[in-house]
Amino acid sequence: MRVFFGWKVVAAAFVLAAFGWGIGFYGPSVFLHALHAERGWPVAVVSAAITLHYVCGAAAIARLPAAYARFGTATVTRAGALACALGLLGWALAAAPWQLFLAAPVTGAGWAATGGVALNAVVAPWFDRRRPAALALAYNGASVGGVLFTPLWAALIAGYGFPAAAATVGVLTVLVLWPLAGRFFRPQPDALGLHPDGAEAPPPPRPTLAPPRGGALARDVRFVTLSLAFAVALFAQVGLVAQIFSLLAPALGETGAGGAVSLLTVCGVLGRTALGAVLRPDAARLAAALNLMVQIGGMAALLAALPSGSVPLLLLGCALFGLGLGNITSLPPVIAQAEFPPALVGRVVALVVASNQAFYAFAPGVFGALREAWGDGAVPVAAAACQAAAALVVLAGRGTGRGWR
Repeated sequence: MRVFFGWKVVAAAFVLAAFGWGIGFYGPSVFLHALHAERGWPVAVVSAAITLHYVCGAAAIARLPAAYARFGTATVTRAGALACALGLLGWALAAAPWQLFLAAPVTGAGWAATGGVALNAVVAPWFDRRRPAALALAYNGASVGGVLFTPLWAALIAGYGFPAAAATVGVLTVLVLWPLAGRFFRPQPDALGLHPDGAEAPPPPRPTLAPPRGGALARDVRFVTLSLAFAVALFAQVGLVAQIFSLLAPALGETGAGGAVSLLTVCGVLGRTALGAVLRPDAARLAAALNLMVQIGGMAALLAALPSGSVPLLLLGCALFGLGLGNITSLPPVIAQAEFPPALVGRVVALVVASNQAFYAFAPGVFGALREAWGDGAVPVAAAACQAAAALVVLAGRGTGRGWR
């Protein structure tokens, strides 16, 4: 039986996500440790460069739709792979801290072109009815990127140094993504005589409704609490992820720290899978609050472990934090689907994602400054405080009515 080409695109998008997240999301945590440990550069300064990386990524995302329309997804993806490779060399070869701020915009652009918007751009044309399942499979590559790339980074840097590690990963990125983009991201369904989902005929057009008047969503309690809660939760998550490798390395060693971050990511997959199997959409806000409480337990374990370097407590903290890791990004669409009419769900999710990314971009710099000023313990304390606030906010939106219906 012939496999629908769209599923091959999903497999390619899975690989793209592994590289994108392995470099753009999980990589900066390892860069922070390497630059601080090997060159003695201040944590706050390196963290500020990581913040610039995320800010530039957010800015580049806003221009991606126009770039896809003009150049095509294959060309933009190849440009993103090159940006990742060149930016990595910039981080590794920087001779002074200020040069990190020249490399950060380059890796930020690469992260944008290999991240979530990119996955949707390459997968969406091939699926309609089965698009959620296809995107879920593609996004699993992000988790695999965390599992594989963090220990890979640690091993390469420990064995050969940061510049050689960056060059190796950069070359590998281009060698893998360049032909993959041309083979799987350039063709479009109509050019191959195919229809979404592999159907014999195109799906019937869906009716469209006019969007609400400007500012209407901003006055909706459910939208405000949904957006704010997950912005704060992701602020804590990204801030901790940027620091976690260097927090673990003194007790676990660089190889052990890479393994612990992989454990965190594996637990994220397990937590998302388990919750997805039992979650009722009308209970998603409560599930989100409980998810955040589990992560707070992880922060308590990390805080207790840092002074003594207790390996069991460090691993417990990573596991508990990891169990909630994937749910922070997967729960907002579920809540939006339960609380808003179908015509508004796409708009709500897009606005939530955009505001979240703009907010969490500053997390690495803020967490780095807190750590520099108050010590390692400030990181889990700040993360727990953000998670507690996010839990209260997400619960505040329960039972606020269905004004859009």
